Amino acid sequence: MPRSQYLKHVKTIVVKVGSSLITDESGISKKQVTRLVDDVVFLLKKKYRIVIVSSGAISAGSAVMKKKRNLCTIPEKQALAAIGQSILMDVYRECFNKYGYEVGQILLTEDDVKHRRRFLNARHTLNALLEMGVVPIVNENDSVVIKEIKFGDNDTLSAHVANIVQANLLVLLSDVDGFYWEEGDSQPVAEIHEINDEVRKRCRGAGSEHGTGGMHTKIKAGEIVIQSGEMMIIANGRTEHILRRIMQGEKIGTLFLGKTQLKSKKRWIAFNVKPKGKLIIDDGAVRALKENKKSLLAIGITQVEGNFDLGDAVEITDKRGTLIAKGIVNYTSEELDKIKGKNTQEIKKIFGSQYYEEVINRDDLIVF
Repeated sequence: MPRSQYLKHVKTIVVKVGSSLITDESGISKKQVTRLVDDVVFLLKKKYRIVIVSSGAISAGSAVMKKKRNLCTIPEKQALAAIGQSILMDVYRECFNKYGYEVGQILLTEDDVKHRRRFLNARHTLNALLEMGVVPIVNENDSVVIKEIKFGDNDTLSAHVANIVQANLLVLLSDVDGFYWEEGDSQPVAEIHEINDEVRKRCRGAGSEHGTGGMHTKIKAGEIVIQSGEMMIIANGRTEHILRRIMQGEKIGTLFLGKTQLKSKKRWIAFNVKPKGKLIIDDGAVRALKENKKSLLAIGITQVEGNFDLGDAVEITDKRGTLIAKGIVNYTSEELDKIKGKNTQEIKKIFGSQYYEEVINRDDLIVF
């Protein structure tokens, strides 16, 4: 199928910009940011909704303070991020203002995507900015979150941002042309329909001098996006007019194609919320979830692990330990210990009228 056919229904795009594309030895490169902004404005005028996830804050802070980031302590990196973030936003604002567009800064932490209320607040804010015609510039809040600086990457963050705004397409711009199947291949793979062990095994590249991401983090981002039913493209941000060429249907970069679209809440359950416990189910319950698309009932539960409350997320595995599903429970772990393996009538005798027929409703369940 022509690339343009896949992209014809795209309305909202998240563009992730790697540090190496917008920085040089002197810090933020206004010339490189201008090239990016020119391309984004072209798409804005075509009525696409654009969110930018931009690295570069620590690199900008390092340049202005004349410190090498790889020699800095964690608190020093946090300080450099605080210094550099304002520099980064100033450059974006100046470049977009030339075209009559305003920008808005959004700094996110892992907690913002893992807690449902904060996740929804982030969505409301981002959507409000987009409705105002403002270009959101998103980054990790490196100034306060140690984990993001040590282990985080904006590839994964951009995939979560794509879920927050329900984007149809995530474009990862870096200094590679796409995903290569073999070392020495002259052209990247054009399309990937499934991220399997073979794809993961062929990842290579540890990231650039200025960034924390490599091909592994891009594939991780791709797993989130395509399992949500959307698309992702890895492309070289140094290619002239890369964004407009992508959206004009040119076969450039590697396109990752999603399958069945997940509803918003199911995306959050699948990729954002951390499980507090585990339910082990029998083979009949496995068939009910996977083949018959049913809710999870207590009668199919054989074992309860962990300490969790009503409304928490849990993993669901079969008796061999294979992950089957993930969902939001209607009972505490203590209550489930009392009713596991029991039918509805037996549960009613234990709890009276104050009971749920389903341990996890189908709408609160994501089956893998």
